[in-house]
Amino acid sequence: MEISQNEPQEERTGFFQSTTAKMLMVGFLTLVLLIPLFFVQDLIRERSQRKTEMVDEVTNLWGKDILFYGPILRIPYTSYEAYNVTNPKTGVTTIERKAVSNYAYFFPNELKNTSNIKKNESLKRGIFNHVVFTADMNFKGNFTSPNFTKLGIAEENIQWSKASIIVKTTNLKSIKSELKIQLNNDKFSFEPQNNDKSEYSVLATNSFDYKALTKNDKINFNFGITYNGSNSVKFIPVGKITTVSVDSDWESPSFEGSFAASDTTKTINNKGFHADWKILDINRTFTQQYINALPDLNDYLFGVKLIQTVDEYQQNERASKYGFLVIGLTFLIFFLIQSVSKINIHIFQYSMIGIALIMFYTLLISITEHSTFSFAYTIAGIAVVAMITLYSISILKNRKFPMFIGISLSVLYTFIYVIIQMEDYALLVGSIGLFLILGAVMYFSRKIDWSK
Repeated sequence: MEISQNEPQEERTGFFQSTTAKMLMVGFLTLVLLIPLFFVQDLIRERSQRKTEMVDEVTNLWGKDILFYGPILRIPYTSYEAYNVTNPKTGVTTIERKAVSNYAYFFPNELKNTSNIKKNESLKRGIFNHVVFTADMNFKGNFTSPNFTKLGIAEENIQWSKASIIVKTTNLKSIKSELKIQLNNDKFSFEPQNNDKSEYSVLATNSFDYKALTKNDKINFNFGITYNGSNSVKFIPVGKITTVSVDSDWESPSFEGSFAASDTTKTINNKGFHADWKILDINRTFTQQYINALPDLNDYLFGVKLIQTVDEYQQNERASKYGFLVIGLTFLIFFLIQSVSKINIHIFQYSMIGIALIMFYTLLISITEHSTFSFAYTIAGIAVVAMITLYSISILKNRKFPMFIGISLSVLYTFIYVIIQMEDYALLVGSIGLFLILGAVMYFSRKIDWSK
């Protein structure tokens, strides 16, 4: 009698069909996709460098930072140098004196500046548009009687009839107004002088007789300058009392330098800003008079830097740094769906999805250059999410999982956009978000049999 036995046979699966092998292949593909992602990041840096070159070109033509040092009263005086002269025939040595002209410099007693800065967005190079400004500046104040006694200079050695007013400033070629200064009731024109090889250029009036011009031991001055400039406007507080008032339609100022703007009057809104400074002589450690040469006072500069807070290329670069996270999490979602639903997803299909995710960043940088980062991010995000969602329908043969994928990608891109826009809390929000994502992955993968 023949007995037949039906023994259950264990289903055997090849290694390349196992969950482990699929995980390894998807992980390897993720690493391979980092190569085109690096190329995209290099493209962003290249475009950013091109914009930097354009900015340098525009600022060189239009005008650079404005630094202002002055006005300063300059009065020449005569000093004598003694030297020995030996007669070669008699051998007798005598002491002779040689007259030498030097300058004494006096800072104003009061210096008041009012400046109005208006931005100019008309300069464009190709697709790049760099914002510069025009500054209308007015200076008022007075000089009191110079104290030569402090300098050890005798009255008879002072050349009162050769006095002049000088100012030191950068951006000489970008000055767009006629330079004239009113001293009491008389007007004088500024003329450029030989440069002292510093970053400043020197402007000086013609000589005048100080004693004939002065009234009540005081010379009042008043003059205006119009500059084309970019980046910043800064002053050196040479007045015994220096007050500066700046108004502008620039929405994003950064107040810099050795002295802070007054908190009581400072205002910043979407229409511009207003700022005031008041610096006394006791607030800085230099005197009101010098001889022979003016000191380097750049350490005492103060003013405002006019910045563009939104750097689209920096935002694109930050977005691309999350590329590995986006690719990894997207592949993880597809892998979990594949494991749960038993639907086979070929490695080629993973590749197409990965390339679509890389294309997001090329779309982002190209659209940003013609619009804003927010608009470009929205368009690129919608395009990539729609493409992957529609492609998922053909892969997964239903609509439930593709809808889940589309929603997940939308949430992920929104999450990354929020992090990019944040500065102080970006690390905190990013860490909490990744922790929640990890929790979600652990929850949805808890019933998967990883032994197969």
